[in-house]
Amino acid sequence: MLSKFASLACACALFSTAYAPAALASAASSIRISHPYVTAVAPGQTNSAAFLVLKNTSAHDHALVSASSPAAEIVQLHTHLHVNGMMEMRQVKQIPIKAHSKTMLKHGGFHIMLIHLRKPLKPGEQVPLTLTFEDGSHQKISAPVVKLSDTLKSMPMKMDRHH
Repeated sequence: MLSKFASLACACALFSTAYAPAALASAASSIRISHPYVTAVAPGQTNSAAFLVLKNTSAHDHALVSASSPAAEIVQLHTHLHVNGMMEMRQVKQIPIKAHSKTMLKHGGFHIMLIHLRKPLKPGEQVPLTLTFEDGSHQKISAPVVKLSDTLKSMPMKMDRHH
């Protein structure tokens, strides 16, 4: 009887191992990042923001839960909200990325705040960012620094209604 149990346990282990890669695909491997950029700052300004598009190619919802960059002392996920007729920026715990959809990080919506910049950001430079997802997986990207006036040219306008 013990050998039948051992054989069954072994067969189950082999079966689960064969299908584990599909079940254990990381959020980072399911998320495609496009159109990243960081806005340049005026002399004396110590904060900036990063924007990009997150495309979830999987059948599972995911979330961006944090970001980091050597360019800033503090990096936070933020959004803008209408409160009593005023736009207010607020830190959020995560940015949802629904299955088979796109989430835009854009002006007036979700974005990554770069607080207490270590040096001024100038157009043409690159800012390294590490994005962390809900399952602990990471994705490293490099975002070009662009002038604020050029940011509208950097993002696809037809995607404005995607959240």
